[in-house]
Amino acid sequence: MGKLSVLYASALFEIAKEKNLFDKFLEDAQLLHSSLQDDDCQKMLAHPHISASDKKEFFKKAFGKNVSDNLLGLLFLAADKNRELYILAALEELIEMIRRHKNIVTAEVASAVAFSETQAENLKRILTQKLNKTVEMQFKIDSSLIGGPYILVDGHYIDWTIKKKLYDLTASMKEGCSA
Repeated sequence: MGKLSVLYASALFEIAKEKNLFDKFLEDAQLLHSSLQDDDCQKMLAHPHISASDKKEFFKKAFGKNVSDNLLGLLFLAADKNRELYILAALEELIEMIRRHKNIVTAEVASAVAFSETQAENLKRILTQKLNKTVEMQFKIDSSLIGGPYILVDGHYIDWTIKKKLYDLTASMKEGCSA
């Protein structure tokens, strides 16, 4: 499934590049991806007794006024070729290609308590400067961390949690006792 999804995404990426429509394609692909993840949509896409023309009519009514003709064309092509199950993977690949091209990364930040707005803005500013990329933040609360955050961004893992410090302290004490 991967190669065909990459092929579809690459073709759309090249169109976005030619027409300088990266922002529009990214927005449209994200809209389609989030909409088509719905269980009912997935059942409709996979249903063997719903015709390609009915699926295309659904796409046209649901998305025709909101997404570019090129992305609508992906949906139509997938319906015509009975490749509806490739749509989400192709959209995911397109989103990732555009994000890489635009130098956008996501920072996943977990902490025992919520960051204040000021703390979140400061962390985003620091990461943006250090990575020289646009950073989008995703925060989650994990009370098991006790205190301090860990950050996963652009292949980097930074762990400033108390849980980690206690683990390291325990490990060093065990080493000291066994020596």
